[in-house]
Parts: sequence; structure tokens; C-alpha cells
Amino acid sequence: MASQRIFQLGLRRMATPGFSKMQPAGRMVQRRLAGNMAAQEKEILVKQRLHRPVSPHISIYRPQITWYASGLNRVTGVILSGSLYLFGIAYLAAPALGWHLETQSMVAAVAAWPAFVKVGLKAFFAFPFFFHSFNGLRHLAWDFGVGFANKTVIRSGWTAVGLTVASALYYTLF
Repeated sequence: MASQRIFQLGLRRMATPGFSKMQPAGRMVQRRLAGNMAAQEKEILVKQRLHRPVSPHISIYRPQITWYASGLNRVTGVILSGSLYLFGIAYLAAPALGWHLETQSMVAAVAAWPAFVKVGLKAFFAFPFFFHSFNGLRHLAWDFGVGFANKTVIRSGWTAVGLTVASALYYTLF
């Protein structure tokens, strides 16, 4: 087996003058240096590289509800979990830092806020919560193998957006 391989390598070396000499590891390497190009060939290559599109090219790609919903689902998850973690850490550290985060003081502080701040805070948490919930149900349906047709995916995406807006506005304003 090894003698056959050595014989084949020797034949290749003799048959193709473009290959360099035998490398120490037993492999043959073809070398073609970029410095051997003519100046005109180099210019053509540089111009071609300037006009090559990035893959997938943004100007020919049409945005779809699937990637908007996917990105928004991740962002809403980070907002919700980040807020929960921050409040949880603050609640645990409150006694050591002298903060008053018990229920009575929190209720008194929120009651002193103007109405637009309360509504804004409710909306800030309502929209991510409802979108993440409805889109999560959509993903659960996909986990069971339901709703993979293009038409169904688009319809369920816009349904999640519509339900999010309706639920969040109802929760925020009433």
C-alpha cells in the first residue's frame, strides 16, 4: 500500500512540472505566487473583487415576517429576563444596601408617579411580554410539527403581532 502511494506520487511529480518538490510530510504542494501576475491582470482582479456582492446580498433580499419575529422574540426575551434578573438581584441586595423594596414602599412610590409614567411602564413591559408569549405558542406549535407551510407561517406571524397589539393595549389602558 505504501509503495503504491510512493509510486503514484512519483508519477505525478514527473507528469506535472507545476508541482514543487516533495515536502517533508510526503505531500506535494502546488505553488502559484501572486507576484507573478501582470499588472493588467491584477487590476482586473481588483475591479472584480470590488463589484462582488456580499452573500446573501441585502439589496435583493426581501424581509419576511419570520426573521422579524425571530429577532423580536430574542430581544423581548432579553428585555423580560434581564428586567427580572435586575429586580431579583436588587431585591436580594436591598437589605444590605439599605434600600426599601418591600411591597408597602414600592406601592407608595408607584402611587406617587404621574399617570403617563405608570402607563408607559406598563406598556414597556406589556408589549414584550405578550409578543414573547404569543410567539412562544407559535414556536411550540412548530415543535409539534404543525404550521410549517409558508402561508401558515406568515399568517401565524401576523396573528401573533395582532394579538400582541390588542392584548398589550387592553392591558396598558384598562
